[in-house]
Amino acid sequence: TATNIYILNLAIADELLMLSVPFLVTSTLLHHWPFGSLLCRLVLSVDAINMFTSIYCLTVLSVDRYIAVVHPIKAARYRRPTVAKMVNLGVWILSILIILPIIIFSNTAANSDGTVACNMLMPEPTQRWLVVFVVYTFLMGFLLPVVAICLCYILIIAKMRMVALKAGWQQRKRSERKITLMVMMVVMVFVICWMPFYIVQLVNVFVEQDDATISQLSVILGYANSCANP
Repeated sequence: TATNIYILNLAIADELLMLSVPFLVTSTLLHHWPFGSLLCRLVLSVDAINMFTSIYCLTVLSVDRYIAVVHPIKAARYRRPTVAKMVNLGVWILSILIILPIIIFSNTAANSDGTVACNMLMPEPTQRWLVVFVVYTFLMGFLLPVVAICLCYILIIAKMRMVALKAGWQQRKRSERKITLMVMMVVMVFVICWMPFYIVQLVNVFVEQDDATISQLSVILGYANSCANP
């Protein structure tokens, strides 16, 4: 089914997202990037592509559930395996296009103490472009997906409530409560996992206060979303 294809795509993105973890953990423990410039660009790019793909897969699943519940008649037309495969392809292409700045500007840089860092080397004026990039990723990687997910589930809940009121069956009401709980859990897990990461990023660029421990914890929490996706 279309839903299974979307879930498979989400699972693939989540699994691929984990591939970059050994490199990032090693770099964090050593306070040094020992893998060279090419792997730096590759790891950061693959990590970003899979991160955005995972988030957009969750958004697509929400839209799929919205169509299935709110527009059951139209669902047969849009929820076909062929359409699902095309949508999944579009999600990967969109993710690659969105993270082009990371592909272009990721590189290694030598620190004053002789260690090497793997990061994005923004063009001049560095701070201004860094602010633009963080706001850009916040909008595309968090705010817009959250708004889309919340809107889908609000409409789903409204539809289920209307059906329950018309039918007047206790089973419908119990079903509505279960769906409401599931929806709240999905949205809450998504927001809880990713909001701290983006808050830390925004604080770092606007307040210019960078706490390495807090930043690392926020990244770990973001990765945890891959384990918590429904």
